[in-house]
Amino acid sequence: MNLELLESFGQNYPEEIDGSLDCISKAVTCQFNRFGTLFAVGCNDGRIVIWDFLTRGIAKIISAHVHPVCSVSWCRNGTKLASASTDNTVSVWDVLTGECDYRFRFPSPVLRVQFNPRTSGEIMVVPMRHAAVILKLDGGHKLVPVEDENDLNIYACYDRRGKYIFTGNSKGKILIVDGTTLAQKACFRVTQTAAVNNAVKGIEFARRSESFLVNTSDRVIRIYNLKDVLDLSPGKDPEPLQKLQDLVNKTMWKKCCFSGDGEYVCAGSARQHALYIWEKTLGNLVKILHGTKGEMLLDVVWHPVRPIVASISSGVISVWAQQQVENWSAFAPDFKELDENVDYEERESEFDIEDEDRSVKEDEEELDLDVEVDVSTKVAIPALCSSDEESEDGSALVYLPIAPEVEEPEEGYIPNPESEESNKRSSSSQHKENSSPKKKRTKTTDISLENAPLDEVHPMLAKNGSKDKSGSKKPQGRPPSKDKGKSKGK
Repeated sequence: MNLELLESFGQNYPEEIDGSLDCISKAVTCQFNRFGTLFAVGCNDGRIVIWDFLTRGIAKIISAHVHPVCSVSWCRNGTKLASASTDNTVSVWDVLTGECDYRFRFPSPVLRVQFNPRTSGEIMVVPMRHAAVILKLDGGHKLVPVEDENDLNIYACYDRRGKYIFTGNSKGKILIVDGTTLAQKACFRVTQTAAVNNAVKGIEFARRSESFLVNTSDRVIRIYNLKDVLDLSPGKDPEPLQKLQDLVNKTMWKKCCFSGDGEYVCAGSARQHALYIWEKTLGNLVKILHGTKGEMLLDVVWHPVRPIVASISSGVISVWAQQQVENWSAFAPDFKELDENVDYEERESEFDIEDEDRSVKEDEEELDLDVEVDVSTKVAIPALCSSDEESEDGSALVYLPIAPEVEEPEEGYIPNPESEESNKRSSSSQHKENSSPKKKRTKTTDISLENAPLDEVHPMLAKNGSKDKSGSKKPQGRPPSKDKGKSKGK
């Protein structure tokens, strides 16, 4: 499929609802893989549902955790999936087999997990009220430096190539460190006024440009250029390229994201199911997408290569896409759309293989109809390659194989030649029908963190602890966590 042909000449953003994805259990968080073919959804019953986004069908269900999944992240080639749960554990899954390769237990609640965009052997974990942790899957971990040791309400993430790590605290300060050496590269304040309520709630990077956005508690989304920020002289704060906000309703933003080409910014409201889409270069609001009234938004993601947005509210994923209008007259100027069948009168020599009436042969190119078309050489799709790559990743997992289910098998049908063994395993297979095959027991590695808060409750459990049975083991009756914690928990 040629992705370049799918791009329209007009606007390149979604305009209307295009159906929904129901995972049966309530969806909490979601993430596309790098190609936009697979869509991972973390649910509040601990399962991870992987959708084939082209067919809109469930490709795999991984029984990942017992408690709700609060964050998921794909590795670069899509073969591994990291998940964080409200039970303070982080797991890394083999997507093809559904087995757990690594499991880590933290002393405090985990708000976010992210794979290094270029290295599949490294993940970043953001514990609650603690510095971010860089975990090497083959062993070892290190802490990401923070700007203020007394302010540990931070949001941390990699840049689009994993070269730098960005951390933002509750005072609106952004610290940029080297992804390998953890040496400080830059530090700046988002706003010049030291506002108490200007906590950094999110940092997102565009896939196709050097732009990144910062979502803060003052209801303003600021867009910066990475090179401008890194080249700043010490002590100076950069001026944002754009400031995006809802001046009428003063909307707080739950989650923000860039479009696949980096030309648009989408922000989800924290009060209702409403998505605001701005054009990045001009900063003008181009579309507001309204979901069901009264629903609260949990997560928003933009498809990596298409103008499609997925949002989660009330446990259901809504898919927003462009309005498809069939304009057949665009294929040929004299094309006519008919209301009913008509008899067509064939013109003389219209469908002849050789035109007998033509006496003069015009030019050689027109006569040479046997043009050899190369259909065997595989050409890399530019939309699926990074700007610093020329070829696609051969080890990438783009699709998941799905075995067809036979509802009414024929008589004498044996699913496995080893019929005796299959009969013995039939009882156990029924028990494991909806769960992943557990062939090996994964060892849980305890991560010890100094000065980690041990009595904290995850924001997801603190917010709906009375409703969510999975939070019954956690202490009840605590006052709700700060706004910063709530925003980072999704």
